[in-house]
Amino acid sequence: MGCESCGSGDGKPKGCKSNGDCSTGGCNKLNTFDWLKTYDITDVDGYNVMEVSFKAGSHKYFYTKPDHLDVGTGDMVVVDTGNGYDVGQISLSGELVRLQLKKKNISQKNSFNKIVRLATEKDISSIDKARDVEKNTLVRARAIARSLNLDMKISDIEYQADLKKATFYFIANGRVDFRELIKQYAREFHIKIEMRQIGSRQESALVGGIGSCGRELCCSTWLTNFSSVTTSAARYQNLALNQSKLTGQCGRLKCCLNYELDTYIEALKDYPSKARFLKTKMGKAELIKTDIFKRIMYYSLVDKMGKTTILSLSPETAKKINAANKKGEFPDKFDEIKIENISTEEDEEVEFEENLTGIIELPDEKKKRNNRNRSGNQKNRRSKNNNRRSNRPNKPKTSGQGDADSKGGKTASGSKEDNSNAPNKDNRGGKPKSNNKRRSRPSNRSKKSGKPESKPNTENKNNNS
Repeated sequence: MGCESCGSGDGKPKGCKSNGDCSTGGCNKLNTFDWLKTYDITDVDGYNVMEVSFKAGSHKYFYTKPDHLDVGTGDMVVVDTGNGYDVGQISLSGELVRLQLKKKNISQKNSFNKIVRLATEKDISSIDKARDVEKNTLVRARAIARSLNLDMKISDIEYQADLKKATFYFIANGRVDFRELIKQYAREFHIKIEMRQIGSRQESALVGGIGSCGRELCCSTWLTNFSSVTTSAARYQNLALNQSKLTGQCGRLKCCLNYELDTYIEALKDYPSKARFLKTKMGKAELIKTDIFKRIMYYSLVDKMGKTTILSLSPETAKKINAANKKGEFPDKFDEIKIENISTEEDEEVEFEENLTGIIELPDEKKKRNNRNRSGNQKNRRSKNNNRRSNRPNKPKTSGQGDADSKGGKTASGSKEDNSNAPNKDNRGGKPKSNNKRRSRPSNRSKKSGKPESKPNTENKNNNS
């Protein structure tokens, strides 16, 4: 992971001194290239103000350098923040700092905090410890804000190296009364709390990430001024108004839509401004697409039969027809551009063989398991269960039960009796019924023939019995 500007030749960068293990994928955020450092030029007067970056360039401040301290760009230093001590890296020094102050509209007469000394190993270990504490603090801080039902989101937390102060960066749609929240944080973390509200674009610049282009986000690497982006920038560049493709990680329109907007606006000056519809004796054509790179304007022409034809016109032709239409004149036809194919080589015909035996070998298929063995095993299990049930001993009968248990009749005392010979009386007439003969069911012949069935005469037989 060595870029051209800071690569040392062995695949490791030497600019950020992290040996290729940056968490953001780059050397530092919002770096300023110190082009004066490449030349062997010594500044006689010198400028005692230096730019120091904190937390891999997430934010930068200006500090004054004492005369007895010999430090330069890339050195780790301990600075006095006014509320304690912090450890940062010098990102810019010399005359470029004067230009940077002018760019950010900061007066050189302002009083800046001082750089104390060079950072030692103990100072660097303390700042690493502070970075480890930030992760657990962020989770706990979000939980406390959610418990108070505040409409805000804690985006990032930054500790000082001495662990006496922490800055909480949050996002909110409006003003938030976080007085109770600060009390809860001070009681929980035992440090001095500073709340700082940022926007969605500032959050993406602070957190960082990878864009849809595969590179790091512009706002976290080099972009500092966030200009407004509108959908008209996408219309000028003939981009589809797809929200998922036009929005970035911050939820706003991508800043890169403005990068080539001036080039497109300048190129569109050669095209007619109000030429959406063109009329000739062939019919009325409507503009559907403008290709700036090929200098072609595509029109759709619908004839009297309803057939649609796509026409490719040059900007000059469209201007002539548009000027004639304003005068009330209609040309005979459209002068189309002949689009020639770039590839002149003819496609070679591919010959296929009729018999592929011995030419293509298919891989051996895995044999499926036969389910017949499973069905046989299930039958064996069922037969074993039936044998076990048949081999079980019968339960002994009680004294109250006799042979009548097998016949199915019940007595008044609960024992079963044989009531097959007892006459059954009808509830209506009191006539006995015989259980010897049952009514016969209708036969198939009677159903097919349609003749009425002859009911058996059971009354005489009952009387005889």
